[in-house]
Amino acid sequence: MMDLTDKSIVVTGGAGFLGRYVVEGLRKRDCTRIQVPRSRQYDLVDSRGVARMYDDMTPDVVIHLAAVVGGIGANRERPGEFFHKNLMMGVQLIEQARHRGVEKFVAIGTVCAYPKFTPVPFREECLLDGYPEETNAPYGLAKKMLLVQSQAYRQQYGFNSIFLLPVNLYGPGDNFNPASSHVIPALIRKCVEAVEDGADSITCWGTGNVSREFIHAGDAAEGILLAAERYDGPEPVNIGAGSEIRIRDLAGKIAELTGFKGQIRWDPSKPDGQPRRCLDVSKAQALFDFRARTPLDEGLKQTIAWYTAARQEAKHARA
Repeated sequence: MMDLTDKSIVVTGGAGFLGRYVVEGLRKRDCTRIQVPRSRQYDLVDSRGVARMYDDMTPDVVIHLAAVVGGIGANRERPGEFFHKNLMMGVQLIEQARHRGVEKFVAIGTVCAYPKFTPVPFREECLLDGYPEETNAPYGLAKKMLLVQSQAYRQQYGFNSIFLLPVNLYGPGDNFNPASSHVIPALIRKCVEAVEDGADSITCWGTGNVSREFIHAGDAAEGILLAAERYDGPEPVNIGAGSEIRIRDLAGKIAELTGFKGQIRWDPSKPDGQPRRCLDVSKAQALFDFRARTPLDEGLKQTIAWYTAARQEAKHARA
């Protein structure tokens, strides 16, 4: 087991949604040497920015969370950017980490890397069995290459890089920008705005018949940190809750929790994305004793409360 307490730890993306939970988890472990490179100081897509970050921060451990992410719409509009930036950040961070003798590199992948028609529940052994769902394939493939690099570097150089596959995240602090948000914050925003405006309906993308698995970002952060402490293997490991819900049912649940009583309409001209997503989480339980703790209803209530409070605060700031 690696004791993180006295390590110099760099968390790329540590100021982002998941990153804030990871940094909080490190602080709860009494880690004091936590460093978060900011994009305005270090361009991690550029090798010179990566080198300067390593020169300045000299980490023992790197937890690589920084990514260009978004929902289906953002992935369709910016596939080249999603591929290039995510690939280049990861490849260069790992390459320079092994040159500099970093003790451990924690690479964070994505459920989007799984093949489009992966048997449910998704087992890690199926990750390389096919092409990802088309709308987010560039992003998913860029992330999947970090597994290939991690395994190749372990084989040739003995470099300790692990690869984790979180499922869809949600929770307080999520991105609610309609241009780039994922499904839970998008639905919460639609419902809250409809209640405020007195609207009698909302329109959602797709058919609503596909399923997704969701994990609270706080739980995902704990899984990542347990792996950083306890896992040193070459194989990818899923980080999830182990259960799925149809998007149509999710929308109904969020409507009820936000008090929206109008009609939910579906626009089948918009893509559904992958037909189903649900992870086999047994490996994380066996290897580093991780289990998600936050029930979906409880997590949704927390997220809705956070978002409504943030909206009120923004309104008062503008007044």
